[in-house]
Amino acid sequence: MTDKTAARPASARKEEGWAELVRTVFWALVIAGVLRTVLYQPFTIPSESMRPQLLVGDYLVASKYSYGYSRYSLPFGLPLFKGRILAHQPKRGDIVVFKWPRDNKTDYIKRVIGLPGDTVQVRDGRLYLNGQLVKREVLGEESIIEHRGGSVVVTRIREILPNGHSYITYNMIDGGRYDNTPVYRVPAGHYFMMGDNRDNSLDSRDWGFVPAQNLIGRGEVVLVSVDFKFSLLKPWTWYHFRPRVFVSLRKNR
Repeated sequence: MTDKTAARPASARKEEGWAELVRTVFWALVIAGVLRTVLYQPFTIPSESMRPQLLVGDYLVASKYSYGYSRYSLPFGLPLFKGRILAHQPKRGDIVVFKWPRDNKTDYIKRVIGLPGDTVQVRDGRLYLNGQLVKREVLGEESIIEHRGGSVVVTRIREILPNGHSYITYNMIDGGRYDNTPVYRVPAGHYFMMGDNRDNSLDSRDWGFVPAQNLIGRGEVVLVSVDFKFSLLKPWTWYHFRPRVFVSLRKNR
């Protein structure tokens, strides 16, 4: 007489274990994909253009829901629909992640300066919005260390937009390439973006306006920051962290 309650073969139990693992990983990836598409997405900063607010090596999170959703909210930019749904207009001064309009693939991060219908111009290094000189406070000079270790002296300037949003910009030289520009009139459904490191930023002064469809999200917080010596593949460099943890990007500075 056989025992009907005998344990199943070890091979069967092993197969069930693998199947359960696959199901767990699958649903974890689905949930992560939904959260990344609908709520938040992480990004890293590769350039100096948004100093002093953002440094090379900052890991930040952008909220995807702040401006609604477009094809670029989806993984791989799948063209499942046109325009934006649940759209909300950015505010002047927002730090925004978007797809670079020249290739619609590269992630860029800049500050919103001009809204649809605005005129934007830089004259003698001073910003003009709709023909009015934007207020600013010169805070003095500072010596900064750039990403690869070089030292440079900059002038810190607090710029104050008409809506009261303020932030610090850097001026490295007077009479730089983009210190005098034509008047730009922002078309409907587009935005004018600028970097805070004004003499070290390729932005709308160079490559034009950003279509609303290209917006990905609003920069919310820097989670962690590492310097250029850090490498995940080199454990002995893991101590190269900066004291920038949970730094809000929505506060005036």
